[in-house]
Amino acid sequence: MDSADALRRLRHLLQAAEYQVAERPEGWAAVRPAEHRAIVLLREMRSPRDVESSFPPDTVHRAIVYPDEPGDVARQLAAERGIEVFTPATIALALGEILLGGSGERATATPTEDPLELPPALIPPGDPAVLPRLNREGAERIVTEPGLRPALRWVPYYVAPYRVRTPSPYGGGGRTSEHLVAVNALRRRAEGWEVSDYELTSRPETAVAFREPEIGPDEAKAIATEWIRRHHTVRVDHTEQHGGTVVVETRRVPPGSEDVRVGQFGRVYVPFWYFEGTSGRVVLNAVTGRRYPDDEESEPTL
Repeated sequence: MDSADALRRLRHLLQAAEYQVAERPEGWAAVRPAEHRAIVLLREMRSPRDVESSFPPDTVHRAIVYPDEPGDVARQLAAERGIEVFTPATIALALGEILLGGSGERATATPTEDPLELPPALIPPGDPAVLPRLNREGAERIVTEPGLRPALRWVPYYVAPYRVRTPSPYGGGGRTSEHLVAVNALRRRAEGWEVSDYELTSRPETAVAFREPEIGPDEAKAIATEWIRRHHTVRVDHTEQHGGTVVVETRRVPPGSEDVRVGQFGRVYVPFWYFEGTSGRVVLNAVTGRRYPDDEESEPTL
C-alpha cells in the first residue's frame, strides 16, 4: 500500500471516529472539537510553519501526518510549535489515542469543568499611578555615567486581573489560578505583575511628563490574551517508536479560549527615570530599579 492509499484509509478512520474532516489545499484537516484535537494529513511535503494555520486556534492536541519521513528540520519546527509528527509507517502506534481519545474512551461534548467566572475589577478609576520606590538620589547611585541628567516620566499601562485553567496533557481539566497582566500602552507588550509589588497612588498633580497611550483597552486585551496563553502553555513529552529507536518529542499545550477569562482593564501610570545627555541615555525603572541599556526601546517594560 502506498502512502496516498494509507492517508485515504486514515481519513476514513477519522471520519468513522467522529472527526470533522475538511479538504484543504495541502490535504485534509480532521478536527474533533470535544477533545480540542486536530490532525492535518498532507498530500505532499510542507513545512510545519506553513501548515500551522490549518489548526483551529483553540486546539490542544495537534498532529501532522506526512506522506513520507519529513526529516529532522521539520520535526524540530513542529516540536517548537507543539505539533506531533507522524508518517503512514508510524501513525499506527498512536491510533488508539487518536481514535478513542487520551483516556481510551470516546470523548463526549459534555464539559468536565465549570465555565470560568470573570474576575472582579481591580484597578480603581481615575488613572492611578504606581508609587515610585526609587527616588532621584537612589537612581543617581545606580547610574554613575557623567553628563546624564535624570527626569521622571510616567508610562501608561493597561492592567487587568485574569483567571486561567492550565491544561492537562490529555485534554482533561487542569488547575485554575488567578493573576495580573499588564500591557505597556506604548510598546504593546504584555507581562505579569504581582499585586504586592505595585502600590497604587493618585496621579500626581505636579508638572511631570505623562505619556498618552497609543492603544485602547480592546487592543490591550488581545495582546494580553495572546501573552496569557503563551505564558501558561504546558510542555508535554510524547514518545514515538521509529523501528527500534524511541524518540521523545516535546509538544506545547496552550490553554483553550474557554480556559482564559480576562477582567476589566484599568489604566495605570508607571514611573521611569530617564537619564539623558550628549553621551547617550539610560532608562531606570523607578519601581524595580531595573536598568535598561540605551540601545533598547525608549519605553521599556518593567
